[in-house]
Amino acid sequence: MQSWFIHVGEMFQRAFLKEDRWKLYLGGLGVTLKVAFFAAILGVILGTVAALMKLSVKKNGKPSVRSIIATIYIDIIRGTPSVVQLLIMWFIIMKNCRNGVLVAVLSFGINSGAYVAEIIRAGILAVDQGQTEAGRSLGLSQAQTMMYIVIPQAIKNVLPPIGNEFIVLLKETAIVGYVSLSDLTRVANQVSSRTYEAFMPLIGAAVIYFVIIKILSILLSKLERRLRKSDRR
Repeated sequence: MQSWFIHVGEMFQRAFLKEDRWKLYLGGLGVTLKVAFFAAILGVILGTVAALMKLSVKKNGKPSVRSIIATIYIDIIRGTPSVVQLLIMWFIIMKNCRNGVLVAVLSFGINSGAYVAEIIRAGILAVDQGQTEAGRSLGLSQAQTMMYIVIPQAIKNVLPPIGNEFIVLLKETAIVGYVSLSDLTRVANQVSSRTYEAFMPLIGAAVIYFVIIKILSILLSKLERRLRKSDRR
């Protein structure tokens, strides 16, 4: 048993301490968080626009051109793997751009936007129709009613699922190594190739992911509790 602990300690030393390899993990974590953060911002922007477009209808109640475009965008993005979208962005759409962070942010942002769009659309539809009717009766236009009455109430509905979407997005960024980015997962693979040991580098990366996501989950749970308290007032 003692020899096993000594062996694990030696693996830990080779994977994290030798040649200051912990700095590689720290740099990889920075890349992961950077891509996830900016992709999440882009996803919220695109998702909001796509949700409003999908909700738009003609006067006769039929879907508008904007609604059809948003539906096509959401269906295509949600119907194809994120890794394929990333490779298309890297090798085809932005083949002359060697900025891997930019390519990854655009790819994951567009991907996240499709899911955020459905979250926001569901949040808007969850607002009582009477709120829209009240706004229109006060003389507000459809856009003003949506902006000043419906969306502020929908924000409460969409914040928790958008937080969950960010957690999912953070884990999905593990594939950015395909565009030559040294994120946390790729760093673990690089260390494995240097030490010829896969166990400790990969377990270490998994633990780092778990800790970051656990912290985000705790913060998200606190946010949900505060929103529930405000609903009971």
